[in-house]
Amino acid sequence: MEKLTALSCEEFVRVLSSAAPVPGGGGASALVGAIGMALGSMVGSLTTGKKKYAAVEEDIQRLLARSQTIQTELLALVMRDAEVFEPVAKTYGMPSATDAEKTQKQQVMEKVLREAALVPAEIMDQCIAALEVTAEFAQKGSALAVSDAGVSATVCRAGLEGASLNVYINTKMMKDREFADRLNRETQEKVARGAKLAEEIFTNVTQKLINQ
Repeated sequence: MEKLTALSCEEFVRVLSSAAPVPGGGGASALVGAIGMALGSMVGSLTTGKKKYAAVEEDIQRLLARSQTIQTELLALVMRDAEVFEPVAKTYGMPSATDAEKTQKQQVMEKVLREAALVPAEIMDQCIAALEVTAEFAQKGSALAVSDAGVSATVCRAGLEGASLNVYINTKMMKDREFADRLNRETQEKVARGAKLAEEIFTNVTQKLINQ
C-alpha cells in the first residue's frame, strides 16, 4: 500500500476525492488532527528562546516535545486507518451461500469491524491530547501567535468529531451490541470533552484578539 503521508498535499486531496477506498474519513481526520497539532507547535516554536517568555521556557519545551509525539502518532494513524479498512472491504466479498459460510463471514466481520472502529477511537484520543497541549500553548505562548492556537483548537476539534463518525459507522454494523454500545458511549464522552475544551480555547483566544 502506498504511504499516504508521503504524498504531496495536491496528491492526497486528489486521491481522497477519487473512488479509491483509502484514504477515507478516518485517515482525513487523522491528518487534520496532525495539522491542528502542528499549528499548536508553531505557537511554541515562535515562543521558545524569547526573553519575554523566559519564565515559561521549560513549559514550552515540554509542550513542543509532547506535540511532536502527537503529530507523529496522528500521521501514523493515517496509514493505520487505511490498513484496517482493507480487511473490511475484503470480508464483504466472502462467500455466504451456505449457513457455514454465513457464520464464518460474520465471525470475520466482527473481528475486522472491531479493529476498524478502534483506530478512529485512537485518533480521537490523540486529537484530545492535541487540544490539551494547545490549551497550554494558547495560555503561555507568544501573544503574536495566539490566533494560531485558536485555529489549532478548531482544526483538532474537526479531527476529533470526524473520527467519531468513523467509529459509529463500524459499531453500527456489529452484532456484538454490548461492545458496540460501550464504544459508542466512550466516543460520545470523548466528543463532549474535546468539544468543551476546543470551545474554551476558541473563546479565550477570540477574547484576547478582540479586546486588545
